[in-house]
Amino acid sequence: MTEGTFLAEIFEHFFDPKKRVFLGYLLVSIFLALGWLVFFRNKSFKKAITKIFDTKILFSRSARADYKVFLINRVFMIFLSPHLLSQMVVATSIYYFLHSIPLFKTSHFPEIPANAVALLFTLSYFIFDDFTKYWVHRFMHKWPVLWALHKVHHSAETLNPITVYRTHPLEGVVFSIRGVFTQGIVISFFIYVFGNKVDLVTILGVNVFVFAFHIAGSNLRHSHIGIQYWSWLEKFIISPAQHQLHHSVDLRHYDKNFGATLALWDWIFGSLHHSEDVDSLVLGIEEDHIDHQSLRDLYIHPLKEILQISLNGFRGVKSIFTIFKT
Repeated sequence: MTEGTFLAEIFEHFFDPKKRVFLGYLLVSIFLALGWLVFFRNKSFKKAITKIFDTKILFSRSARADYKVFLINRVFMIFLSPHLLSQMVVATSIYYFLHSIPLFKTSHFPEIPANAVALLFTLSYFIFDDFTKYWVHRFMHKWPVLWALHKVHHSAETLNPITVYRTHPLEGVVFSIRGVFTQGIVISFFIYVFGNKVDLVTILGVNVFVFAFHIAGSNLRHSHIGIQYWSWLEKFIISPAQHQLHHSVDLRHYDKNFGATLALWDWIFGSLHHSEDVDSLVLGIEEDHIDHQSLRDLYIHPLKEILQISLNGFRGVKSIFTIFKT
């Protein structure tokens, strides 16, 4: 791999419409933020621009840590990705497993038009993917071992679009595996049932529903621009302000708004919190003994914490056996 190719791979997400930080989506988000501040917050054009590009936020110590973590994690994933389980391996395995179940035959619905199958597949793919993101995210908050990793993301004290990459590499592996199984399940099931009619409805090669999510300002969820939706809409789609509340240290906001795109899962499973004014929010993790903007603590402390949790668990099991022996 040449130096130029390596650098291109590190920054490829900015030029890939399948990624949230694609430059086109970032540009749209700037215009949405500008419109929100000017027309809904009655700010002048100059003040709106100043707020959007607030250097105290974009170049804060927390933001600088985000940028460093982004670079390190991209290097990590470039070398690790070829060794991770692929969605086609999972899809193929599930496809052959379905053949062993006499539930229905392959291509059982030949009368359904290909366009209808493509739309159903695209929607199902989007919904199931979002559903699994919700539950993995929720488990990240509930299971101590996973929370040790996920705290890296929540340790951000300011938010910017690159904060989405502020994750421990092991959390990235967890979500990669989630994506592989989610995609493999949906792809294999649809191919088994509908045969070669399965296709994805896309814009710029992106699932049309994912594209709509990004065009609607997905990058503003990790930002200081607290766009709020109508109360009824926030039961179905997570607004930027709702996700910003998710990063708050306020006890009222703990374990709320786990949804990635859809708020529907939060509404159904009792973790929904409607948006509030976010200008006075305090973000981050309240742990004084850790420097959450230090690369050393961001990468090493979660591993130490996981080791300690594992040792405590081992001691607990050992003590139970000791009790039984006596």
